[in-house]
Amino acid sequence: MLADEALIRVTLFALVFLLMATWEAVAPRRQRLFSRLQRWPANLAVSFIDTAVVRGLLPTTAVGIATIAEQRAWGLLNNMAISRVAAAVISVIILDFAIYLQHVMFHAVPVLWRVHRMHHADLDFDVSTGVRFHPIEILLSMLFKLAVIVALGAPPVGVFVFEVLLNATSMFNHANVSLPEQVDRYLRWFIVTPDMHRVHHSVIVNETNSNFGFNLPWWDRLLGTYRPQPEAGHQKMTIGIEQFRDPSELQLHRMLLQPFRGEVGTYAITWKGAA
Repeated sequence: MLADEALIRVTLFALVFLLMATWEAVAPRRQRLFSRLQRWPANLAVSFIDTAVVRGLLPTTAVGIATIAEQRAWGLLNNMAISRVAAAVISVIILDFAIYLQHVMFHAVPVLWRVHRMHHADLDFDVSTGVRFHPIEILLSMLFKLAVIVALGAPPVGVFVFEVLLNATSMFNHANVSLPEQVDRYLRWFIVTPDMHRVHHSVIVNETNSNFGFNLPWWDRLLGTYRPQPEAGHQKMTIGIEQFRDPSELQLHRMLLQPFRGEVGTYAITWKGAA
């Protein structure tokens, strides 16, 4: 399976993206402010740039470094008497917690927020937002992930499952899809739902700095960053941040330059005016 990692991941990415895009068309949660043609070309283009940057600058993938760590007995789990299945499950959970902490740091450190805010500057919220991340953020995230994988000694299968889940759930919880209220209330105990994560994309600072989870919802509840609903409700809430609200900011070149333009703003958690 892992020998065909790239093909499997690309295939699953395409299937989940198409599924979410179809669901959005059939049962949207909110009315779009901008057409797909206005937003999707740049959002998808930056995703392809991200892939090219990571492949071009890093000598190995997450699964590749896990394979090397396993062969050389690096990391905690590779030096414990534990089954591969248990190690894989533990790895998925710990890696998810690590990504939660990383997400909080991207909001807490002003220079990291500059990079991360391109993701939040999207003026609508749909499946394409789930792949809209600045190449610098993707590179930093991958370096952090590689370090965690080596230190943990996560098995390749566990890393592969985590990578697939993270990619798929990012598209799911950013999708503009409608779920029955009772279904959403039940699901969000086990997975981050679109309504749960949409709060994180609110223009209101305190709402932006909540609901940091991408896959497992437990960390927000345990660490006090959970906010169940947006103040204005899902239909009336404003998506985005105070900066970069002009529609011209949806253009690819302006998106890529956003970390280097303007002030940090009020969203970084450590900013003295932010609650």
